[in-house]
Amino acid sequence: MIRPGLALCLALWLPGLQAGAEVNAPALYRAHCARCHGQERLGGMGPALLPENLHRLKPRQAREVILHGRPATQMPAFADRLDARQVDALVQYLYTPPPRPPRWGRREIERSRRLLVPASRLPDHPLHHADPLNLFVVVELGDHHITILDGDRFVPLARFPTHYAVHGGPKFSPDGRFVYVSSRDGWVEKYDLWSLQKVAEVRAGLNTRNLAVSDDGRYVLVGNYLPHTLVLLDAGDLHPLRILEVRGRDGTTSRVSAVYTAPPRHSFIVALKDIPEVWEIDYADEPLPVYNGPMHDYRMQEGLARVDGRFPVRRIQLAQPLDDFFFDPGYRLLIGAARRAGKVHVIQLDVGQKIADLPIDGMPHLGSGITWLWHGRRVLATPNLRKPEITVIDMKTWKVVKRIPTQGPGFFLRSHENTPYAWADVFFGPHRDLVHIIDKRKLEIVKTLRPVPGKTSAHVEFDRDGTHALLSIWDRDGAVIVYDARTLKEVKRLPMVKPSGKYNVYNKITRSEGTSH
Repeated sequence: MIRPGLALCLALWLPGLQAGAEVNAPALYRAHCARCHGQERLGGMGPALLPENLHRLKPRQAREVILHGRPATQMPAFADRLDARQVDALVQYLYTPPPRPPRWGRREIERSRRLLVPASRLPDHPLHHADPLNLFVVVELGDHHITILDGDRFVPLARFPTHYAVHGGPKFSPDGRFVYVSSRDGWVEKYDLWSLQKVAEVRAGLNTRNLAVSDDGRYVLVGNYLPHTLVLLDAGDLHPLRILEVRGRDGTTSRVSAVYTAPPRHSFIVALKDIPEVWEIDYADEPLPVYNGPMHDYRMQEGLARVDGRFPVRRIQLAQPLDDFFFDPGYRLLIGAARRAGKVHVIQLDVGQKIADLPIDGMPHLGSGITWLWHGRRVLATPNLRKPEITVIDMKTWKVVKRIPTQGPGFFLRSHENTPYAWADVFFGPHRDLVHIIDKRKLEIVKTLRPVPGKTSAHVEFDRDGTHALLSIWDRDGAVIVYDARTLKEVKRLPMVKPSGKYNVYNKITRSEGTSH
């Protein structure tokens, strides 16, 4: 049944769509939507299209998205393929619940789990001659594979198929041996980088955003769009330990925007899409030290709840939901963007309170932000999904140091502590084939590259010591291009199938200041 209020809304703006009309909405969905959003509307490369996942998107807005696409996503426009009645029928179909509510609980998760290689059968040393800490995990989104790349010789060691649409970036065990990847359709896969094989997999949700690995290597936390849950897995064999329903104080359930690990805090930080809260989940066996600041121990504040006596969930109340996060190097400050409100807030995690607002408009992509020391001060730089600029912020005064103009809105910004340069793509707009090289000392663009004219350049990642920068040509007939990070000259070009991201083991496990965490 459609909720009464939603039924009235649909009736008011779809007056021409009568019951029994000849438009076959399910058939239209299968023809145009199922490939990305799943046959049962449970999600895939795109999000789940069910009423509970669409309550922040009004029917009129959904109609515009179908007709004209959506900025900063892979959602195409259908105005040239569907007429008004077809679009109206599709919208009504999407806002109608399925005959049976989708369920994905402990039983379904456990039934999906496969342990392919028990721990007793794993080797006690790497079975290849590459530096295990200078490997790259390259996600090839074009045909859903992962390539393991030797970061010294820049040659592939192995290539594995993945589940559909890996998303959120691979995460590593603390020693760098294992890599965990999640896909849009809810699958979590664990690979052994010593023996170059998949060792376990499990479907933790129906539509998953990303995962995080605890700094002690014991747990994997998975954040879902559908169902509205957090799933805690044993990092060894991926069996489910806890399922936490994501629900606000007023009972509203929420999709999970993302999950992060805060290693110094021994906790997970959870961004929520639909309720104005941030959650911190403590996985340490022993209590954290008491905070001796102006407030009492934050672990005793209101909102702390425990699950079976472990994994306390601390709620930090906000004015509006935050869509994108960045952390200072010590993980005491959370910088979050409330995109619908057009604001960026600085939250002091110890006391759970906002301490500053940042003057960044547009749509900053804080998940790709980086920091470095500039004239003795630590600055934060972030690209912007809507504005052609890189914004540089002083992390002590929270004032803008400089706005660096670019040739268009960008997606990724990357650097390394051993290089004077930051690399910024121009992912959106007509100049998407460019990449800017920014001098971190001068805060200005000193060179612009066009690696492959007409094809999108994106996502730079550095090798272990910062001497080489690897860039993706984001195209089905794409490549990973290796550059000398000092001379900015091309060293090597490796054909790849839409390589969406490259992740260096050492930089990730040591939390290099030039890459995302």
